Amino acid sequence: MSQPIIVALYAPADRPERFGKALRAGADAVIVDLEDAVTASRKAGARAALTEFAAHWEACGDQAPAVQVRLNAVGSSAHEADLSAVDALPLAFGVRLPKTQTAEDITALRTAMPGRQVHALLETALSIERAFEIAGSGVSTIATGEADLRAALGVPAGPAGEAGLAWSRSRVVNAAAAAGLPSPLMAVYADVVDVDGLEASCRAGRALGFSGRTAVHPRQLDVIRRVFTPDASEVARAKNIVDRVRDAAADGTGAFVLQDGTFLDVAMVRAAERIIALAGSESDPQNRPHE
Repeated sequence: MSQPIIVALYAPADRPERFGKALRAGADAVIVDLEDAVTASRKAGARAALTEFAAHWEACGDQAPAVQVRLNAVGSSAHEADLSAVDALPLAFGVRLPKTQTAEDITALRTAMPGRQVHALLETALSIERAFEIAGSGVSTIATGEADLRAALGVPAGPAGEAGLAWSRSRVVNAAAAAGLPSPLMAVYADVVDVDGLEASCRAGRALGFSGRTAVHPRQLDVIRRVFTPDASEVARAKNIVDRVRDAAADGTGAFVLQDGTFLDVAMVRAAERIIALAGSESDPQNRPHE
């Protein structure tokens, strides 16, 4: 079983001097950004630097994290050039499409990038309404992009806006589950100094069903991983559930009941398996997939 991604770190594509640090920061995935982190005048240089990033990634060997390249949006002046640049990169590098509006956006990108995983960012009110349609279009994951979404909804920045995003976040979590996709990662927490706010936001997100978070600075990684990684008691209970079901199946009793009287159903077993997988992502980083 491939290990899930709990923490993904954004790295601007126009800062090659940071590539090595980003790849070794301890994230499960690195998202090389050609979009918001790169000004228009530097985008060509950022594309050219992608081959250097790939060389750094290959040098990491078995310790290399998964990689996604965040493109510029469909219809932007930079999009087609981004596709050409990514075409020269290893197929293990996925692509992350910002401002995804329709399932057709994903279909077109998958056609242009055969064999490459596509990840959709939903950043508008309309895309949130279309979350299930987009989730069923062949993407590997969906997630929210919340800076633009906050602006569209009139939700304030920072902790004051957390409640205003709860419905949109839940809709995306539900759409991913309904489409059979992995649980989404939360969008970045922009204030890299506000560690307490980050932790509170992560805990709220985990309660909504998110499985991890993207980050914009390495100092955020430990907090995100700690909140989203199941603790020892959660893992012990999950293993007990899986063991009980296995033993009951082996001895033919069919009695899927824990010692505390909890009756086990299929959903609980799946949840237990997910907890064990998340714990494994923390304990065995060499098992993290390249993509």
